[in-house]
Amino acid sequence: MSSETLMTEERLIRQATGALIESLGIMEATRFLTLKRQGRLESEERHRAWQGELDKEAFFAEVFGAEHGSKAGEE
Repeated sequence: MSSETLMTEERLIRQATGALIESLGIMEATRFLTLKRQGRLESEERHRAWQGELDKEAFFAEVFGAEHGSKAGEE
């Protein structure tokens, strides 16, 4: 079994990107890297649904405390 040295993240990204470009060409490599992932889309949809039902004042009061409920200029 051979001993391997891990590359830095920067070198890994450069080498992997270079391999993609060499194999697919710049346009297809870029297209591959920007593909939307199904799991991510579902997460965004859930987050937007949560935001749509959110009561901003109640959320801020819960997170930052009841004193946050005052509107700007009412200090």
